[in-house]
Amino acid sequence: MRSTIWACIALLVPVLAFADGVSAGRQKELKNLLYQDCGSCHGMKLTGGLGPALTPQALQGKSGEFLATTIRYGRAGTPMPPWGPLLSDADIRWLADYLKNPGDKQ
Repeated sequence: MRSTIWACIALLVPVLAFADGVSAGRQKELKNLLYQDCGSCHGMKLTGGLGPALTPQALQGKSGEFLATTIRYGRAGTPMPPWGPLLSDADIRWLADYLKNPGDKQ
């Protein structure tokens, strides 16, 4: 019985670590990318700069899909580059969700 419980736990740990489709280590890398690379235009605290603010308040009314599309393809006619060639779909979805709900992903 005890070995069955440990076997179930061993199976669940990877699932929990990738609950968002992105490992905890990758999430840390993505946060760093967000605050360093994106922050170079959007402000180091994401409160705006060359690019608009990326705070939850500023993004209110923008869907996660809109944000993911913007991250993936950039914005034509602006300095916003397409990140799709460098990030996976899971990375992009995680970033879009994090921008809308940063407190949920601390």
